[in-house]
Amino acid sequence: MNKSLDFKDYRKRIGAAVDNRVRIITAGMNINELRAVLRGDPPTEKPNPRYRVHTTSFLFHIRPRYYEQASTIFSHTFRLGFFTVFFMFVELLTGLILMVYYTPSPAEAYSSILNLSSNVPYGKLLRDVHRLGAEAMVVFTALHMLRTYLTGSYKKERSFTWLTGVVLLGITLFLSFSGYLLPWDQLAYWAVTIGTSMAEAAPLFGEQVNLLLRGAPDIAAGGLLRFYLLHVVLLPLAAILVISIHYYKVAREHGISLPAKYVEGDVSPAAKKEAKRRVDFIPDLLTSEIFWVSLGILVIVFGVTVFGYSAPLENIANPQQTPLDTEAPWYFWWLQGMLKLGDKTLMGIIIPTVLILLLLGIPYIDRNPYRSLYKRPVAIGVGLLAVIALVVLSYMGLPLYNIQTPAATRIIQDIAPEEGVGPLREVPFDQLESGIYITGEEVPRDICPNLTFGCPELSEVFREFSDRIYYAAAAEGLQDYEQLPNGEGVLTIADWQDDLKKVTMRISWDDPNTAVPKSYEKHYFLHQDRVNE
Repeated sequence: MNKSLDFKDYRKRIGAAVDNRVRIITAGMNINELRAVLRGDPPTEKPNPRYRVHTTSFLFHIRPRYYEQASTIFSHTFRLGFFTVFFMFVELLTGLILMVYYTPSPAEAYSSILNLSSNVPYGKLLRDVHRLGAEAMVVFTALHMLRTYLTGSYKKERSFTWLTGVVLLGITLFLSFSGYLLPWDQLAYWAVTIGTSMAEAAPLFGEQVNLLLRGAPDIAAGGLLRFYLLHVVLLPLAAILVISIHYYKVAREHGISLPAKYVEGDVSPAAKKEAKRRVDFIPDLLTSEIFWVSLGILVIVFGVTVFGYSAPLENIANPQQTPLDTEAPWYFWWLQGMLKLGDKTLMGIIIPTVLILLLLGIPYIDRNPYRSLYKRPVAIGVGLLAVIALVVLSYMGLPLYNIQTPAATRIIQDIAPEEGVGPLREVPFDQLESGIYITGEEVPRDICPNLTFGCPELSEVFREFSDRIYYAAAAEGLQDYEQLPNGEGVLTIADWQDDLKKVTMRISWDDPNTAVPKSYEKHYFLHQDRVNE
C-alpha cells in the first residue's frame, strides 16, 4: 500500500515538473492548455492563459491578443502585408548566408557569384531564392499599398501609417536596386550606370550626388563597395526601423481596418456585431499564419526547383562595351519609359519627385469621409488611371520600344544576343555542321545533309534568320532603319579547333536612301563543353 502511494506521488511530482517545464517553454500554458490549443478547444483556465503568453513571451508580446473578426477575412487584406514581412525575413536570412561567400570588389565579385553557384552546396538555390524573394517583396509591397488605397484604409488615424508605408515602398525598391549591381555582370553594371547617371540631372547637387553614389566618375571599386554597404547595412537597418514603426501603429494603436461596409452602416446591426467579434491570436490566427508561412516557403522553393526560376548572371562587367539592350530592373521600367518622353531633368527627376509627394499627401488631399469603393468615384478613378499609366509607361520602358536599332543588328542580336543564351547558343554542338548557308538558296530541311538525323535546332535558327531578312526586305511601310532592300544573309560554320566551332552571321543589303551596299556581321565561338544556362 505504501509502495502504491509512493508511486502515485512520484508520478504526480513528475507530472507537475513536466507541466511546469511546458508552462515555461510556452510562456504560460500547461499541458492541458497546450492540448486544447492544438485541438481548437476553448481555454481550460481563468484568466485565459493564452493572453498571458503575449505578456511573458518575447516572441508574442508584439502581437495583439485578439483581432476583430472582419479584419481577418482573407478577401479583405489578402495577407499582403503579412507576405511582405515574410519575404523580408526570407531576404534577411538568405542574405546573411550569401554574405559569407561574397567579396565586394570588382576583381572578386563576379568570381564569388560563380563559386557560389558552382561549388557551394545549395549555393545556387540560396541565390535564386534570394533574388526571387526580392522581386516578390517588391510585388507584395506595391500590392499592399494598392489594397490600402482602394479600401480607403489611409484615412483619419491611419494617415501616418500610410506615410510609413510609402517610405517602406521606397526602401524596398532601393534595396532591390542596390543588390542589382553586386553580381558585377554586364547588364547589371550598365543598368546601374544609367540609373545613377540620372542623379546628374538633379538641380543644384546632381553631380555631387552622382559622385557620392559612384565614388568616382565611373562605377568601379568605390561604387561597388558603396552599393554593397547600402544593400547589407544602411537600407536593411532603415527597413527594420520603419517597418517596426509601421507595425506598431497597426498592432498597438488602430489595428487592421474593417471592411468599409461594416463601418459605414451598409449592413445590419447583427452583422456589425459579428464583424467586431474577438478572434484570439492563439490559436486561430497563429495556426493560420503557420499555414501561410509553410505555403510561402513551399511556393518559393517550388518556383526555384520545379518551375525553373533562376537568378540571371550574364558576362562579367565590361566598362568598355555597352550591351545593345540595356534596361533597368523591371520595377523601374516605368521610369525608363518616362525618360523616352522628354528631358532627363523633367522626366527623370522633377515629375517623379512630384509623384512621390502626391503619394505621400494622399491622406491629406482626399477629404472624402467615406471608404467604400462606390462612395469614392474620383479617388478610385484616379487610382485606376495611375495603374494604367504605370503599365503603359513600363511597356514603353522596354528596350524594344521606340529604340531605332538597325534591322541587321536587331536580327543577329535576337538570334545570338550579347548577353544570355539565345537560339544559336542552344544548338547542340553535333548539329553545327561545317558549311556556308545562304538565305534564299537553301531550304532549312536541306541543311546538314551528312547528318543521319538531321539538325532540327540549327534548321530552326536558319529558318528564323531567313524569315526575318525576307520580311525586312519585302515588307512595305517599314521605317528606313527597319528595311533591308535586297537583303541576303550568310550563316558560316567553320571548324576552328577540335572542340570549337566558329559561327559567322552576316547580312548584306542596299541602303534604302542611297542604294549603297552595306553589310553587318558578328562572330561567335561555340565550344563543345559550353553550358547553356
